[in-house]
This record gives sequence, C-alpha cells and structure tokens, in this order.
Amino acid sequence: MNTKVEKNSNFICQIINKDFKKNKELSFRTRFPPEPNGYLHIGHAKSICLNFELANIYKGKCNLRFDDTNPTKENIKYIKSIKNDINWLGYKWHGKTHYTSEYFSQLYQYAKELIKKNLAYIDQLTKEEIRIFRGTLTTPGKNSPYRNRTIKENIELFKKMKRGEFSEGEACLRAKIDMSSSFIIMRDPVLYRIISTEHHQTQKKWCIYPMYDFAHCLSDSIEGITHSLCTLEFQDNKSLYNWILQNTSVKKYPKQYEFSRLNLEFSILSKRKLKILIKQNIIKKWDDPRIPTISGLRRKGYTSSSIREFCQKIGVTKQNHLIQFSILEHCIRKELNQTAIRTMAVLEPIKISLYNLDENHKEIFIVPNHPKNPELGTHEVIFSKTIYIERSDFKEKYDKQYKRLKLGEEIRLRYAYIIKAEKIEKDKHNNITSIICYCDLNTLGKKPKNKKNPAVIHWISVKNIFPAEFRLYNQLFTTKNPDQKKDFLSYINPESLIKKKGFIEKTIAIKINKNITDKNEKLYFQFERIGYFCIDNLDSKKNQLIFNRTVSLRDSYKI
Repeated sequence: MNTKVEKNSNFICQIINKDFKKNKELSFRTRFPPEPNGYLHIGHAKSICLNFELANIYKGKCNLRFDDTNPTKENIKYIKSIKNDINWLGYKWHGKTHYTSEYFSQLYQYAKELIKKNLAYIDQLTKEEIRIFRGTLTTPGKNSPYRNRTIKENIELFKKMKRGEFSEGEACLRAKIDMSSSFIIMRDPVLYRIISTEHHQTQKKWCIYPMYDFAHCLSDSIEGITHSLCTLEFQDNKSLYNWILQNTSVKKYPKQYEFSRLNLEFSILSKRKLKILIKQNIIKKWDDPRIPTISGLRRKGYTSSSIREFCQKIGVTKQNHLIQFSILEHCIRKELNQTAIRTMAVLEPIKISLYNLDENHKEIFIVPNHPKNPELGTHEVIFSKTIYIERSDFKEKYDKQYKRLKLGEEIRLRYAYIIKAEKIEKDKHNNITSIICYCDLNTLGKKPKNKKNPAVIHWISVKNIFPAEFRLYNQLFTTKNPDQKKDFLSYINPESLIKKKGFIEKTIAIKINKNITDKNEKLYFQFERIGYFCIDNLDSKKNQLIFNRTVSLRDSYKI
C-alpha cells in the first residue's frame, strides 16, 4: 500500500520547508520519546509515522528516546514491546536507543545552574500544599514560604536531596518563575522530586529524578533535535520548555510544534485507563484485540501497512476531532481484500442431508484461493452426501424477504450444486437437528433452466471438516467517546467478544498446522460471506486452531 508522505502534506511540513529556506544546511532531526510505562497504542502510531516519515523525506534522522524519569511506573517489558512495535511498523531509529537517564548527570548540572542564577529553590511544602498554593485558572497562586532561601542554602539542600538525606515528599526543587502567571504550569513548577525506587537503567545511583517537562526539552537539546513534535495537550508546556532552554547554557535550541492527538471512536487511548481495564479483568492483557494498542491490533489481524495507511489518511492538523473507527477498518479491509485466502468456514453448524446421494458419494472441486489473484493458488473442496451450513442460513417459516435456504425453496451451494429443502428433523426440545434436501446434480456450473439464479451460501462437507474456535470482536464500548465519560466502565459492551465453535475446511487446516509454530507469521483468510480472519498465533496449538475476526466484509466508510 502507498503510505508515502509528501513534503507539503501538512502544516508541519510547511514549517519545515520554511526552516530549510532560511537554512539550507539545516540538519533535520526529530525523535519519538515514549515513556516506558505501558504499551504503545494507535495514537503513538500516528506520532511514530509522523516523526519517522519526516526524517525520511527530509533526509534527516529520528531518534528513539525513552523518557524514563519515573521508575515507579516503568518496566523493561514496556521498553521491549515499544521497540518491537516500532520495528513492526516498518521503522528504524537512528543509531543507538537513547534514554533520558543517560543525561541525569547533565540534567543535575543544569538544575544547579538554575539555582545559582536564583531561578530555582528547594521547597518543603507537601504535595497537597503545593497544589493549593498554585491557585486556579481564576485565582493567582501564592509564593511558597521557602521561595526566598539563599542560593547557597538551596545548593546545599539540593546536594542533600541527591545524597538521599530527605525522604520522599519531604523536599523538591521548583523553578522560580511567576506565581501569578496566566499559565498555571509557569507557577513555580517542580523540576526535581525524590523517588526511593530502583531505576531499570541506573539502578540505585539516583534517588532524585527530573520531572518530564524539565528533562524533555534539555534531552532534546543534548541530542541536537531540531523539531520537537508533540500533541496539543503540551501546548501550554511550550512556555516552560522555552523558559528552561533560555535560562540554561544549552548549545542547541530545539523548537516545539504541536499537532492534534488521535481520538478514535469507541476506544480508550489513556494508558492509565487501559491499566484499569486490565486490573479489573475486563480485558486480559495489553495485546487484547478489543483495545487499540499496536500489539492488540496486530493480534486482531491488522497489518503494519494498514496502520501506516490509516495514519496517512487521517492526516496531521491542529484540530481535535473524533476519528471514525470505520476509517481504520477500511484500511485493513482494502488490503485483505487483495491478499487474504478465500475459504469456507461454518461458525454455527447445522447439518444438511442430501437424500438423493449415496453415502459414499464424494466429489472434489478445485477452487481458487482468490478470485482475482491466481498467484495465490488453489485448494481442494470435498462434496458429499452430508454437509454443514450456517444455522442462520436456514429459516423454517416462510419469509418473502429472506433470500437464503427455506423449506420448499432452492439455494446454490458455493462452487457446487443447487439444493432444495424438503423436510426438517427436530429433537425433543423442538430444535432443528437436520435439514433433508434434494440435490440437483445437473446444476454444477450451470444456470437452472427457466428459473432465476438462487442466492449462494457457503458450506463444508462432513468429510472435510476441522473443528476450530472463532472469536468475534466487537467494539469494547457502547458509547462513541468513552474517554469523555467519568464512569467509562459503565459503557462496557457485554458482547465485545463472542466465541463460536465450528468448522473450517480440513484441506486448509492441514496447511495451517504446518506453520502454527511460527509465531511471527500471520495467516489471513476471508471466510466467505462471514469476514476476514487471522489465526491467533498465541492461543492456537496444533489441531486446536483459534481464529480472530479482524474485520467484517461490509465497508461502511465513505471515501
């Protein structure tokens, strides 16, 4: 799929173009700076595609830097998953992996520099007192009683913090800016706090850690980032970003530009809320196919190219709006329509007995794996006296609007004959156990004489069945914008996952079983008239196949 980004495709490109006109020797460099406190989601994919594609088209470089400034929430497993997701999306970062923790010594010196300029001080208000003193959007803040400490006293106290002579919450370093600023973030923000937790990179070397806003801009400068791209919720933070750079002796001055974050229908993208879903066992893990994490989408059957196509299609703007989920579905459906192998599966089987065929009747039809792509080959379909169809493809009572099999009416079996339902058998609970049909052996590949062509349904011969589980994934939430609901857990869709026990064609299952041990190879199928499915590599075992529905056949997205 074509996912190339053009130089004039968005407002950020236009900014970069102007920067290159001013400085033709500009060494363009951007970065993707995830916090290793959770798995990446579709919103991160938008940022990844933007930063890495810009580096490609402007012949620049894109760094991967983990902003690891809070060891209480970070984990090595998140670092590994983030790296894996970026590689899977098709991108490679420049040089080695960077960590903000690499720069802790430099950041500490920059903090001391602010203290020496009387632009930072050690505060000993509690966290709650700091919040109260900061004021609100309508009322200015109040100066801390510790704000006027001498430079010498602040330096000594900062050293004591570094040596671990204060407990958590007992002291912090704050910038000395303006407690009456219209930007609350500029009301003496905290720059350093004490955390008595071992760090996954620096172990026990540090017990003070820089805040994200302090570390972020300085790390950008240290790495020579020219364009620091972030989402709109960091727009106010730009004031602090620039204040820190202006008041420290940095050698390089990156510029921050904001774009709208991705908001996706029926989805939660907050890592904090995703953790709640996992903790409450609403979803199993970060790779649950019902959530839009990259690993969840991958497990559901989305390809890297379909996600890149989606990110290109929605574009980059400064306007926040809710993106239709159908756009994402359109991108994967468009791709799988060209690549997925066609086969037949029955998710809720009901038996059909063709009474005019012999018990030993067996025919083999060679059918294409894809009607428009002969390179995908063919496979065998077995036809016999007893077959299975979908329970929903038969209706006992007459219904003029119903276009599938019903008593006294005809239907064509895909790739095979026209059959006519003449009788049904039921159990003692009045459930249909079998449909007795006549098979017209003169209709293979032929139109019925003096009749309209009947509708076509899929089927599987009892001699060609292989048991399988089918997982039908629907939206996890019943409201379009659950992220805006305080009680978002009240909108969980009870039918977000429906499991079915049915059959696939044995001739296809044999091929799948040969590759089931390869967890990296994704096998995609279009189960005719049902939808696009992929094999679940994690839960499937040999002879115990599980299929995840990636997307339905119907495309509701309007181009």
